[in-house]
Amino acid sequence: MKNNGKNYTIENRSTKTEKTSFASRSQSATKTSFFQRMTRHVPLSRLDRYIIGKFLGTYFFSIILIISIAVVFDFNENIDKFLKYNVSIEEIIFDYYLNFIPFYSNLFSQLFVFIAVIFFTTKLADNSEIIAMLSTGTSFRRLMRPYMISAAIIALLNYGLGSYVIPVGNVKRVKFENRYKNRGKQDLSANVQLEVDSGVIAYFGRYENSHKMGFEFTLDKFENKKLVKHLQAMTIQYDTLSYEPYHWVITNYQTRDLQGRKEIIQSGSKLDTIIKIMPQDLLASRDMEMTLTTPALKTYIDRQKSRGFANIQKFEVEYWKRGATSFATFILTIIGVSISARKRKNGMGIALGIGLALILTYIMFQTVVSSLAINANFPAPIAVWIPNAVFALVALYYYKKAPR
Repeated sequence: MKNNGKNYTIENRSTKTEKTSFASRSQSATKTSFFQRMTRHVPLSRLDRYIIGKFLGTYFFSIILIISIAVVFDFNENIDKFLKYNVSIEEIIFDYYLNFIPFYSNLFSQLFVFIAVIFFTTKLADNSEIIAMLSTGTSFRRLMRPYMISAAIIALLNYGLGSYVIPVGNVKRVKFENRYKNRGKQDLSANVQLEVDSGVIAYFGRYENSHKMGFEFTLDKFENKKLVKHLQAMTIQYDTLSYEPYHWVITNYQTRDLQGRKEIIQSGSKLDTIIKIMPQDLLASRDMEMTLTTPALKTYIDRQKSRGFANIQKFEVEYWKRGATSFATFILTIIGVSISARKRKNGMGIALGIGLALILTYIMFQTVVSSLAINANFPAPIAVWIPNAVFALVALYYYKKAPR
């Protein structure tokens, strides 16, 4: 009986051990299934994080490398001018180069994106990593997801910096260049016509900002599309000492008051008047569009349009280009991935050659259509977005030919 009791006791302990082992296995299975469910709901997989890290790391590394070389070349080119004008080290570093670096990094961001995508994607293809990804059932469309996430991060960064941060720094950079690099401010404008009030049109034959003086000035007032008053003067000068704005002094003038068939003519040597024009409305300094944030740029364009000011094409091009170039990041990323995802015998050479040819074509195309908008009055929104539309078709073509 004792032996039976002992045996029973042993058997009972064994059963308990088996139950405990089963319970731990079921608990482990429960934990595993829980973590599997959690993994399925994680927004970014390990593959996504791997590609995003490679993309952004290569992108910022290429910026650091190329912009560092650009700074060295720019300094060597302008060192004589810096010494000639006794420019201080603080001005060179803080006013110029600390604003030079983000401006040109953002300006050529598309080039850096293209280089980054082709460089690290070609390396993935050469190491058969992309083949391994596709062989596990991952579609090329799914493979594009981390690339598009990275492109979205870069596009938002470029738009935010280009619209709100870089223009503020450009104020110092442009001022520095105008002062020390002999680019000069625009001091003269000719044939300027703008609406100063409802139905009131002002015209300057020539305006010199250094003296705040205009020549061959006329002021016409229209009612129901009929000219009712006309003023003509030899000169008009802005009164910088006046406490009230818009104060102009007209000299050697003549007025004509048209009342049906009747015409009253008066003349005088000097006339103090209020005309809603400021000197800065008559000319735009060089690169002024780069120093305005996007909201300020939109306000300036609307204001000048309402006043009939014609020379605002470069401001419109700059306004629309900020959004178009940011969106181009997605298009160029698709092209870069589609070109470099295929494994080639020659490695990176062919993919990099095709990529550089395409990006240089895009930059040249963008420059040409922007010049058309500025010099040939081509609609700025259409001109700026034409390169994106054309290269979107190129991206679709290469995407269809990409390995599956």
